Amino acid sequence: MSNISSYIIRYCWNCDVSLLLGCCDRFLSPRSCFPAMTKDGRYRDWAGLPPELTWSILSRLGTVDILEKAQKVCKSWHSVCEEPSMWRKINMHNDLGFMDSLTRSRHVAMCRNAVDRSQGGLVEIDIWYFCTDSLLNHIADSSRNLRTLRIAMCHEINDGLLEAAGKLPFLEELDISYCSFEEETLKAVGKSCPNLKTLKLNYPVLSYSDDEFAIAIAESMPELRNLQLSGNPYMSNTGLQAILDGCLHLEHLDLRECWRLGLVGDLEKLCAERIRVLRRPGDPTSGPHDMFWL
Repeated sequence: MSNISSYIIRYCWNCDVSLLLGCCDRFLSPRSCFPAMTKDGRYRDWAGLPPELTWSILSRLGTVDILEKAQKVCKSWHSVCEEPSMWRKINMHNDLGFMDSLTRSRHVAMCRNAVDRSQGGLVEIDIWYFCTDSLLNHIADSSRNLRTLRIAMCHEINDGLLEAAGKLPFLEELDISYCSFEEETLKAVGKSCPNLKTLKLNYPVLSYSDDEFAIAIAESMPELRNLQLSGNPYMSNTGLQAILDGCLHLEHLDLRECWRLGLVGDLEKLCAERIRVLRRPGDPTSGPHDMFWL
């Protein structure tokens, strides 16, 4: 490997992602101020970096940064960004919060582009705020081997999850926090995804008024290891008992702000014996995303 390539690798891996993106911005600027030479007088040859090392560097970036910045730096980077292996994982988890219609449409289009580039190799996708029924079904149709689906805070999904679940038999992790899904949808997901091991159902927009959602989980998701139910204030001991009886492999259980629960007596003893990591209703949350702790 050339000294130039070695320098670039050390430079990229010693800087954080924000600095790497800053370099991309300066390369793309018409008035680029990024120095063409190193301090010892050698030219930086970003295009000459071996593809596998370029892949290692660019894989540190999120999907939006790759599509809007990194792939435009040079032809060799663009070529690496076209490789299906770059898109086995799609990360569009962001903290934008509210999106206007233009921003939402742009993110949907970028996500579709990234899914198509994976050519069926997608195994993990993390998208917040902007997923729709149509996009979710496009993901499911294109990615039958998907293992992880995180669609927290996506309020435009209605029946899409019900339809998509039937196309995702290998799904192992599902995050539908801050969403709104009926008990029947949860039951259908469990039956369609027999390998499901992690379910995150924190602070649902649809507040379940009884234990039916807990019973749906217990009856249809027996292989669960990790279950997050923070902010489900109406679940009672009956629902929790059903989960403990139906999900015999459960190891991690988050019950923060499930205020109707009373972890005393035999139920408390059962949780202590069965659950390796337990968060109780009164346990603190350190921040707005602390519920996503697994």
